[in-house]
Amino acid sequence: MFRMIHVNFNVLDMERSVAFYREALGLLEIRRKQGEGFTLCFLTDESGQFQLELTCLNHRKEPYDLGDNETHLAFEVDDYEAAHAKHAQMGCICYEKPQMGIYFINDPDGYWLEIVPKR
Repeated sequence: MFRMIHVNFNVLDMERSVAFYREALGLLEIRRKQGEGFTLCFLTDESGQFQLELTCLNHRKEPYDLGDNETHLAFEVDDYEAAHAKHAQMGCICYEKPQMGIYFINDPDGYWLEIVPKR
């Protein structure tokens, strides 16, 4: 049996990204690893069932090319209206699909994060 454990996003500024994920989605840092030329930081939600691995390459200065940015990570939220209001206040909503009852926010590096209500 296989079990998904994490997905990786490359970021330019680790502290900015960790702060964003904490504020926007309540993710918690659970561990960090320093290597030669890179830093890894693992974040999770309160369930601890899945992790977001952020990788910061020390030499990288230019933004990553995310292509058409069709890839995204989805988050289910208990209070959709409160989440939407918070993200609107943060100015990070990048796309809304009201007829489907979902919206997307983007992180400091341009990754899209889908927000869906708990059904």
